[in-house]
Amino acid sequence: MARRKLSDIAKTTRSKNAGVDKITFDVIFSDRATYDQVRESGVLSRAAVCRIFGIDAAQITDHVEFDPALAIKFTIYRRMPSGSPGDADIFGSQQYGPLLDIECRQVDELHPSRCVVGVICRSSPSPWRAASTRRTRP
Repeated sequence: MARRKLSDIAKTTRSKNAGVDKITFDVIFSDRATYDQVRESGVLSRAAVCRIFGIDAAQITDHVEFDPALAIKFTIYRRMPSGSPGDADIFGSQQYGPLLDIECRQVDELHPSRCVVGVICRSSPSPWRAASTRRTRP
């Protein structure tokens, strides 16, 4: 079964500030079949988000599969407040990168119920992982 990257099948993938201490992510699809396929596969589940960004489950404040908008949305705590010294992305708009390379299997046209798959992350190491080992100033 062929695989496609999330960047190829999502209409919109974005991140942005959700206050000074959180970043929210939106993955929006253009059709119900693709949304259902990705939602049911678990490639953007809470557990998958933890693996992708190298964070603990407690760092996810919200995770919503919003059917009316064909969107999967989640919010995580920033590793440092927006605008702090060392913050390289004050608007939080460059944090969605690790989502782009997630691979999903295409729907099996003969057996649509067999579209459920796992996640394969082939992106570069997450800056979120590296941040957990950094020391902060007293």
